[in-house]
Order: sequence, then structure tokens, then C-alpha cells
Amino acid sequence: MLTRSEVAKLAALARIELSDAELDEMAGQLDIILGAVAAVSAVATQDIPPTSHAVPLTNVMRDDVVNWQPRAAAMLAGAPDVEDDRFRVPHILEEEQ
Repeated sequence: MLTRSEVAKLAALARIELSDAELDEMAGQLDIILGAVAAVSAVATQDIPPTSHAVPLTNVMRDDVVNWQPRAAAMLAGAPDVEDDRFRVPHILEEEQ
């Protein structure tokens, strides 16, 4: 069982201030967590390799093929205002001095 003094030492290392009641509560909670970790560690055996996923994952990639490129004239055809083959938008920023 984790003692109050051990929890107080952990709290001091983490720079967390705990009241006496919080130390008692944390001691019980941390003891439960440590017990759960020990139970999981007991199940893991040497013949089972550590994994991050239950099933193997593969990244499915496709070839990057360009199949359509819009023309500037077609893109600008629907614009409300065009200047020098570019979209013209309202001026929103003031000029720098």
C-alpha cells in the first residue's frame, strides 16, 4: 500500500500542494492505479511482442496523378471584378506610412 509520506513526496516532486485529506484520498487512488498496472504487467508475457494497435495498420496510398487543371480564364469568368488576370477584391487595409 502506498503511504501518505510517499504521496507527499510525489506531490512535492510535482510541485503540487495537497491538504491532509487530499493526501489520504490520493494514497488510496494511486494504490488502485498501481495495482491495475501491476495486473496488466503480470498478464504480458515474453512471447507476446509489444504493439500499439491490436491489428496491423497499413497506409493506403495512391499515385498522385494530375487529371484536370483549371484555366485562369475559366476561373476568372465568374469573378465580380478582375484586374491584370487576378481577382480584384475590396481594399480592407490602410496603406503603411
